Amino acid sequence: MAKINITLKKSVIHASKRQVATVRALGLGKVDSSVVHEDTPQIRGMVKKVNHLVDIEA
Repeated sequence: MAKINITLKKSVIHASKRQVATVRALGLGKVDSSVVHEDTPQIRGMVKKVNHLVDIEA
């Protein structure tokens, strides 16, 4: 299955609690941290909720 690289590009300071929880569930901590996940519908849904905070590379 394909992999996607997710990088946190903006701070979560002014984000809602649900968005902060989603970013943490993706495994992202500080700005410019990156993780690699399988490209599944669940991960895509999480990324869609916080797409203004992250960058994705296929």
